Amino acid sequence: MRTRKTYKIIITGIFLLVFAGISSAAENDKTADTPDMSRILGVEEFVKLAAQNDTRFEEILIDELALQYRKDLNLPARDLILSIKAQYDFFLSQDREEPESTVSLEKLFPYFGTSFSASYKSTPSFSSQVNSSEFTFSISQPIAKNAFGSATRLQDKIIGLEMDVARHQIIEAYEDYFAAVINIYYDWYEAYENLKIGESSYAENLKLLENIRQRSISKIALPIDVHKIDIQVLAKKEKLVNLMEEYGRALNMVKKAIRYKGVETLMPKEPALYKWEGIDFERDYQAFKVNSRTHQILRLLENKSLLEVDKNANDLLPSINLIFGYEVNGDDFEIENEDNKIIAGVSMQLPLFEQVQNAEHKVSKITLDKTRLSAQSIDAQLYFDLKNLYRQIERERELIAISNKKIQLAQDVVVDETENYSFGKITLNDFIQAVNVLDDNRFSNITHSTRLRQLIAEWLRLTDVLVNASVLKKY
Repeated sequence: MRTRKTYKIIITGIFLLVFAGISSAAENDKTADTPDMSRILGVEEFVKLAAQNDTRFEEILIDELALQYRKDLNLPARDLILSIKAQYDFFLSQDREEPESTVSLEKLFPYFGTSFSASYKSTPSFSSQVNSSEFTFSISQPIAKNAFGSATRLQDKIIGLEMDVARHQIIEAYEDYFAAVINIYYDWYEAYENLKIGESSYAENLKLLENIRQRSISKIALPIDVHKIDIQVLAKKEKLVNLMEEYGRALNMVKKAIRYKGVETLMPKEPALYKWEGIDFERDYQAFKVNSRTHQILRLLENKSLLEVDKNANDLLPSINLIFGYEVNGDDFEIENEDNKIIAGVSMQLPLFEQVQNAEHKVSKITLDKTRLSAQSIDAQLYFDLKNLYRQIERERELIAISNKKIQLAQDVVVDETENYSFGKITLNDFIQAVNVLDDNRFSNITHSTRLRQLIAEWLRLTDVLVNASVLKKY
């Protein structure tokens, strides 16, 4: 039986699945430039800490603890039932009191439908001073409705399928939240990189402003040039203020996810990218249809609907029970002067119209048809959703490649335009535009990189490989 402690262990282990197919991304190690009171927090460590400390993960997984009791709650009880009744009878006309008692045992074997009962009864008599006693043993076996426990076994299978679906849905809920947590890190990293660009741009424009002021003092630049750069610096400062607020908000989300209470300044590390090369959409989608959790749920729901039809068809049968028994009657508690008899018979309940049962049977058939149609619709929707997602990922990859080239070209342009402006070959407006184009391309590159990571995380989520049930089975 799993406990809350067990789920803590499970939660700690699950995060490893996210990065099972992830390759190392080329990046520069920024640790050497990190201040003493800073701490580099990579995405792997972040996800591990979030899985350990964010109680939402445990809240999702703990739902499985209740599943193990579903059969006990919804199937006929297998309990051995003991009933005891004791009383005193006072005979006013005879000035006599006698005990009266009844003891019975009942036991149902639900998977066979067989019911056993045994009872002992002692009753005082009005006509004599001797109690009459009776011992009865009987067996009841259904042979039509729930014949030999068939309906109970069907119900057991139905509940088993419901439990399997529920387990899959628990993992899906975990996976959805898991993807949201990963995106928190991606947003934080994007805000961090944007903030670095904003700080760098603001610092460079401050240097440019000082340079233009010196040139103005030397009568090389016009006063209007100073004003133009002043406006540029203020624009960069305004952008930086917004970027600082966005970064602070993203950092707070990270701290909330890992329940961070430390004093070190957290800093992100560039997340690795999933190995996307070699993915063939049509081939991989066919594998997804066979192996994915989503399609397993669809198949389970259809099987459940089929069993519901069979169960409701069984309910249309008359209730017929074969009864076998043995009875002993006698005097006093010891059953003296006994009379013995064996009982064999049939009991039957036959509803004449069965309005409710007929309706339930027809509704279950309609539900089966609807389940099949729904599965087809979901499959078609998933195909086109994944196809569109695949195209978006390919688009972002191409845009990142273009963005990298644009950054390189923009950097070259800024270098050339800096020289051209210093020799008076271009206006200050042309130089400012070149600087802004470089900044815009740098921001755009970060946006596309983050978008790519988020799209790939969504791809892993929709294809049911972001989190896998195999980790849960280890514990």
